[in-house]
Amino acid sequence: MSLTNQDVAKVARLARIKMTDDELDSTREKLNNIIGFVEQLSEVDTDNVEPLPSPVDIALPLRKDEITDGNCPEAVLANAPEEMEDFYVVPKVVE
Repeated sequence: MSLTNQDVAKVARLARIKMTDDELDSTREKLNNIIGFVEQLSEVDTDNVEPLPSPVDIALPLRKDEITDGNCPEAVLANAPEEMEDFYVVPKVVE
Protein backbone atom coordinates (compact mmCIF):
# COMPACT_ATOMS: atom_id res chain seq x y z
CA MET A 1 0.00 0.00 0.00
CA SER A 2 1.31 3.40 -0.91
CA LEU A 3 -0.09 6.77 0.13
CA THR A 4 -0.47 9.69 -2.23
CA ASN A 5 -0.18 13.38 -1.42
CA GLN A 6 -3.98 13.56 -1.58
CA ASP A 7 -4.23 10.86 1.12
CA VAL A 8 -1.78 12.70 3.34
CA ALA A 9 -3.59 16.00 2.75
CA LYS A 10 -6.89 14.37 3.75
CA VAL A 11 -5.39 12.95 6.94
CA ALA A 12 -3.81 16.32 7.72
CA ARG A 13 -7.15 18.06 7.17
CA LEU A 14 -8.94 15.57 9.43
CA ALA A 15 -6.28 16.13 12.10
CA ARG A 16 -6.58 19.90 11.61
CA ILE A 17 -2.91 20.16 10.61
CA LYS A 18 -1.97 22.76 8.02
CA MET A 19 0.75 21.47 5.66
CA THR A 20 2.62 22.96 2.74
CA ASP A 21 3.33 20.96 -0.43
CA ASP A 22 6.92 20.31 0.73
CA GLU A 23 5.65 19.03 4.07
CA LEU A 24 3.15 16.79 2.28
CA ASP A 25 5.96 15.21 0.23
CA SER A 26 8.22 14.52 3.22
CA THR A 27 5.31 13.30 5.36
CA ARG A 28 4.13 10.99 2.57
CA GLU A 29 7.59 9.41 2.37
CA LYS A 30 7.74 8.93 6.14
CA LEU A 31 4.26 7.44 6.34
CA ASN A 32 4.98 5.09 3.42
CA ASN A 33 8.12 3.89 5.27
CA ILE A 34 6.06 3.26 8.41
CA ILE A 35 3.37 1.38 6.47
CA GLY A 36 6.06 -0.66 4.71
CA PHE A 37 7.57 -1.65 8.06
CA VAL A 38 4.17 -2.69 9.43
CA GLU A 39 3.51 -4.77 6.31
CA GLN A 40 6.91 -6.40 6.78
CA LEU A 41 6.00 -7.27 10.38
CA SER A 42 2.73 -8.85 9.29
CA GLU A 43 4.68 -11.35 7.17
CA VAL A 44 6.39 -12.89 10.24
CA ASP A 45 5.04 -16.34 11.12
CA THR A 46 3.81 -16.19 14.74
CA ASP A 47 1.54 -19.25 14.71
CA ASN A 48 3.38 -21.23 17.41
CA VAL A 49 4.56 -18.30 19.50
CA GLU A 50 2.86 -17.77 22.84
CA PRO A 51 2.12 -14.19 23.91
CA LEU A 52 4.48 -12.74 26.50
CA PRO A 53 3.54 -10.26 29.20
CA SER A 54 7.17 -9.14 29.18
CA PRO A 55 10.24 -10.05 27.13
CA VAL A 56 12.16 -10.61 30.38
CA ASP A 57 11.18 -13.54 32.59
CA ILE A 58 11.38 -11.94 36.04
CA ALA A 59 8.98 -11.59 38.93
CA LEU A 60 8.56 -8.14 40.37
CA PRO A 61 8.54 -7.77 44.14
CA LEU A 62 5.12 -6.87 45.50
CA ARG A 63 4.30 -5.01 48.68
CA LYS A 64 1.69 -6.19 51.12
CA ASP A 65 -1.76 -4.87 50.32
CA GLU A 66 -2.49 -3.21 53.66
CA ILE A 67 -4.97 -0.41 54.18
CA THR A 68 -3.60 2.50 56.15
CA ASP A 69 -4.77 6.03 56.64
CA GLY A 70 -1.23 7.37 56.59
CA ASN A 71 -1.61 8.65 60.16
CA CYS A 72 -0.04 12.01 59.29
CA PRO A 73 -2.82 14.63 59.10
CA GLU A 74 -0.36 17.45 59.86
CA ALA A 75 1.72 16.68 56.76
CA VAL A 76 -1.36 16.20 54.58
CA LEU A 77 -2.94 19.48 55.68
CA ALA A 78 0.31 21.50 55.74
CA ASN A 79 -0.53 23.36 52.50
CA ALA A 80 -4.29 23.60 53.00
CA PRO A 81 -5.55 27.19 52.84
CA GLU A 82 -8.03 26.36 55.61
CA GLU A 83 -8.55 23.27 57.75
CA MET A 84 -10.79 22.26 60.64
CA GLU A 85 -10.49 19.15 62.83
CA ASP A 86 -8.03 17.46 60.44
CA PHE A 87 -10.21 18.08 57.36
CA TYR A 88 -9.95 20.48 54.40
CA VAL A 89 -12.40 23.36 54.48
CA VAL A 90 -13.74 24.14 51.00
CA PRO A 91 -16.29 26.68 49.81
CA LYS A 92 -19.86 25.52 49.28
CA VAL A 93 -20.46 24.78 45.58
CA VAL A 94 -24.07 23.55 45.66
CA GLU A 95 -26.92 25.89 46.50
